Amino acid sequence: QAQLEESGGALVQAGGSLRLSCAASGFTFEKYGMGWFRQVSGKEREFVAAISWSGTKTHYADSVKGRFTISRDDAERSVYLQMNSLKPEDTAVYLCAQDPYPYAISLATTRSEYDNWGQGTQVTVSS
Repeated sequence: QAQLEESGGALVQAGGSLRLSCAASGFTFEKYGMGWFRQVSGKEREFVAAISWSGTKTHYADSVKGRFTISRDDAERSVYLQMNSLKPEDTAVYLCAQDPYPYAISLATTRSEYDNWGQGTQVTVSS
């Protein structure tokens, strides 16, 4: 059974950094693109970043471009989100997700394109 487990969320001051991790199991990780989303209670789940199965293509939401970096380590079966220059508006539950199509040509950037999700990890940025 395909599973994703996020970790690394914490309370951090504005301007600080965090690195989130997402450990995958139950599927051939290196074949699939991965994404990070975030959600605030009562609001829609928001796309943050995506990385291709090869790791050669990435895409970011405008709100995090230049501050966040997505990466992957196939040997560790993990995808990461390095978050720098954090702002209070980055406060949310961060979730990783698996693209359902192996060796996908294009990056998935919308919630409906993903079908396997982790439970999320809370990031809180204080002002």
